Amino acid sequence: MVRAVAGDGRVRAFACRTTNLVEEARRRHDTWPTATAALGRVLTGTALLAAQLKDDASVTVRVTGSGPLGVILAVGETDGSVRGYVRNPHVDLPLRPDGKLDVGGAVGLPGFLHVTRDLGLGTPYTGSVPLVSGEIGDDLTAFLVRSDQTPSVVGVGVLVNPAGDVQAAGGFLLQLLPGHPDDWIRRLEGNIRQLEGISRLIDAGLTPEAMVERGLEGLAPRILGRQPLAFRCRCDRQRVERALLSLGPEQLEAMLREDGGAELRCHFCGTVYRVSAAELDALLVRAREGRGLGGTPGAGG
Repeated sequence: MVRAVAGDGRVRAFACRTTNLVEEARRRHDTWPTATAALGRVLTGTALLAAQLKDDASVTVRVTGSGPLGVILAVGETDGSVRGYVRNPHVDLPLRPDGKLDVGGAVGLPGFLHVTRDLGLGTPYTGSVPLVSGEIGDDLTAFLVRSDQTPSVVGVGVLVNPAGDVQAAGGFLLQLLPGHPDDWIRRLEGNIRQLEGISRLIDAGLTPEAMVERGLEGLAPRILGRQPLAFRCRCDRQRVERALLSLGPEQLEAMLREDGGAELRCHFCGTVYRVSAAELDALLVRAREGRGLGGTPGAGG
């Protein structure tokens, strides 16, 4: 991820290459090509929105279309971590007439894009807009313009090769801040045309720095910083145990009696956690005694 400003700070830009990140998501969730492109675009867009935040804030993007993919959800954090999933990963529609993957058809209209920003202040802020096209980039642009009232454009793309692997992925976000001259809008519109087909440009070697240079051409862009991105989940064994303890003694007894253990799968990363009969029995003892993970009453919640 690259952050940049231009025009004496009246334009800002974010650009990223997410090829490895999206391929990791594809591998973990076993997504089929159209689902891979849709999830990859949402993950990339989420990374771009997270780059706007500071400190330990996070952003959650949820796409709820009427197409076969169902819900797509992603979470991005300021440390460059992104995670997410699509409810129905085994979706692959026929190509559009222009030869591109039919992400819009797989997402489906009507639908909504929901963006929740958690700034660590206690109450997260959620904004929602109707889906414009289901192609994700258009929808994120509409959200920023309508909800944030900031002239913006988002471009995201994922190129899937014939074998189904992610060959290239990435995107950009350009924003005009208060005080910009009116003619800058036309200038940026011309620049953005140089970034059409972003995934193929990335496949041809376009770097995030070069995306910024093209997008902000003529406005003296200046790179402020770079940050690595990664598909990274926060699930762990402790969270799994906490989830089981929250079920209460009766449900734990039933699981132990009927299944002889437990198996939980993280929606975000696909990791499977297996809990043996002995481990489940130990959790049952703790649940009966009202002890949480910290060993004190109620600590497990």
